[in-house]
Amino acid sequence: MTQVALGMPALPPVTLADRRPTRQLRVGQVGVGSDHPVSVQSMTTTVTADVDATLQQIAELTAAGCDIVRVACPSADDAEALAAIAAKSKIPVIADIHFQPKYVFAAIEAGCAAVRVNPGNIKKFDDKVGEIARAARDHGTPIRIGVNAGSLDQRLMRKYGRATPEALAESALWEASLFAEHDFHDLKISVKHNDPVIMIRAYEILAERCDYPLHLGVTEAGPTFQGTIKSAVAFGALLRQGIGDTIRVSLSAPPVEEAKVGAQILQSLNLRPRKLEIVSCPSCGRAQVDVYKLADEVTAGLEGMEVPLRVAVMGCVVNGPGEAREADLGVASGNGKGQIFVKGKVVKTVPEHRIVETLIEEAMVLAETMEAVGGSSVTVVAN
Repeated sequence: MTQVALGMPALPPVTLADRRPTRQLRVGQVGVGSDHPVSVQSMTTTVTADVDATLQQIAELTAAGCDIVRVACPSADDAEALAAIAAKSKIPVIADIHFQPKYVFAAIEAGCAAVRVNPGNIKKFDDKVGEIARAARDHGTPIRIGVNAGSLDQRLMRKYGRATPEALAESALWEASLFAEHDFHDLKISVKHNDPVIMIRAYEILAERCDYPLHLGVTEAGPTFQGTIKSAVAFGALLRQGIGDTIRVSLSAPPVEEAKVGAQILQSLNLRPRKLEIVSCPSCGRAQVDVYKLADEVTAGLEGMEVPLRVAVMGCVVNGPGEAREADLGVASGNGKGQIFVKGKVVKTVPEHRIVETLIEEAMVLAETMEAVGGSSVTVVAN
């Protein structure tokens, strides 16, 4: 009996581009900037004053791959709850402040990991920058300047007529310059728009004109399908240029879905270690099995798997054997049966009704082995 390593050799992941060099800052335990991995953010939908409900949603987001969470703070009751939430959350908590500058100081005092401010709708924000900078510096609290197309400063709306890329970038850079006058540079910037083309150009302008970390987002991106497409297109275009240090997918959907989509975008670009990945064909007239059903059942059966396992579910003999051989685990189906591949080797052939069961069984064995050796390299025993 000989131990033979099969399948593709372990190679470093291919990346799209070098990251744009930025200043570095820390949001709680998460580093943000070009020296750190791109992080995933989301925002709770609970009333922040309901501490238990908010912490429960944060726990769900954490399990879904969220690195940093933002909570709304529109009222005094919400501000009062921030200290308990920040202390008990397992991931850094950012307070999201609009309209009332007093809540910026409350969030800093409460120990939030960072504060997001919207200069376009905070009363006399420019007059408060010095005071905010001093409080933030004293507590080591980073500030995100969050410019939104829907609440752009009226001075810039009059100048440009609408929320152009130049208007968004100018707003953010103006506010950053005010903080710089007070020697405060622990800033990250976002310039969000619901149009990915405008949003992309605004971030490109920022990347050319400053070295602050950038928080990417397409604001009001829409329901899950539309919002996922818009966010993936926009983030991909920017991350392809090395632009972007943390991301938030904005969906009209539960925030857990935002975190899942964000994590999957980064995994797809090799900017986050891959976990479970299902490779499945789109089906066609050659398919002799119900590929849609097979892929859905395998995905459901392996939900929650944390190891970097690539599983190929293929429906015919044209590309099936090749894709199954390249994956960690795969099936090439046809004629009422499926050939099961493990690390490039056919280990068994099973009837069609046992394909899903067999793939799940083999996946569990592979996962246990991967976890035991602490990586994705698995040795298969050949008789």
